[in-house]
Amino acid sequence: MKLTTFSDYTLRVLMYLALNRERLATIPEIAAAYEISENHLMKVVHQLARSGVIESVRGKGGGIRLAREPDEIRIGQIVRVSEGAAPIVECLSGDAATCRIAPVCKLTAVLSRGFEALYATLDETTLADLVSSPRGLKALLVRT
Repeated sequence: MKLTTFSDYTLRVLMYLALNRERLATIPEIAAAYEISENHLMKVVHQLARSGVIESVRGKGGGIRLAREPDEIRIGQIVRVSEGAAPIVECLSGDAATCRIAPVCKLTAVLSRGFEALYATLDETTLADLVSSPRGLKALLVRT
C-alpha cells in the first residue's frame, strides 16, 4: 500500500504542530520547513480544521495549532480520514460487477486482513509517539 501525498502531508503538518505547541504556525512556514507546496497544504489544513484536529486562528498574528493533545491523536484515525472511504481495491466496493471472480476469490479476504492489520498498528500509534524525539526533528525542520 502507498499512502497518498495528501495523507503524507497531513501527517507532516500534525508532526510540525506537535513540535511547536507553544505558538501558532502558518502554512507558509510549514511549507518552507518541508519544502512542499503551500497550495497542497492549504487543502490539508482545511480538512484538518473541518475534522476538529486542528484550530485555525484568523487575522493578524493568526495561524494554526493542534486542537487536542498529541497523545489523544491516533494515526490510524488520521489516515482513515485523509485516505477517504474508497475501497482498497475495486473488488471490495460491494459491486459484484467489478470483478468476474469475486464470488470465489480468496484475495479479497487476504487484502482485508492485511489492511485491518495495518490500521490496527496505526491505531496503536499516537502523534506524541511520532514526535517523541523532538530535538532531531526540529533541527531538520529549521530553515536557515
